[in-house]
Amino acid sequence: MTPASRPAATASLPIGSDADLAWVRQQVRQVGSELGFGLVQLTKLVTAASELARNTLVHGGGGHVEITPLDNGHDRGLRLSFVDAGPGIRDVEMAMTDGYTTGGGLGLGLSGAKRLVHELAIDTAPGRGTTVTVVAWNSVLPTARPDTV
Repeated sequence: MTPASRPAATASLPIGSDADLAWVRQQVRQVGSELGFGLVQLTKLVTAASELARNTLVHGGGGHVEITPLDNGHDRGLRLSFVDAGPGIRDVEMAMTDGYTTGGGLGLGLSGAKRLVHELAIDTAPGRGTTVTVVAWNSVLPTARPDTV
C-alpha cells in the first residue's frame, strides 16, 4: 500500500441535534463508499450509524462519533465509536434484547445495529456515560446467525 492510498485519520463529528444526525449519516456513507463498501454493506452501516447516533442524542444527551478507516492488509473497514457523557446503561444485557426500550421506540436500536455490523462493543456504567463501538469490513461476510443454520 502506498502512502497515498492509506486510509484517512480519525474524524470526530458532534452529535447534538437532528441536523448532526443527518451529517453523521452522510459522512459515514461517504467514507464507506471511499473504502469500497458495496451498496448493501453501505446501507447496513449507515443504518447502524443512524440508530447509534440517535441513541447518543436521545439517551446520552448528545456527544460525538469518531469515524476511523481501517485496513488489515486484506480488507478495508470502518470503526465508528459513539461517545456520550449521559447516564450510562444500567443493564447492557437487557438493553441488547429486541423490544427493550426506555424511550418509547421499537427497542431495536442496539440489537438491530449489532446485526448490521461485524463487531459491536459497549463500554458503559451508570453515571459514567456510554461508548458504543462498531466495526464493519467491506468484504468480510458476517457469520451466519445460529437460527439460520
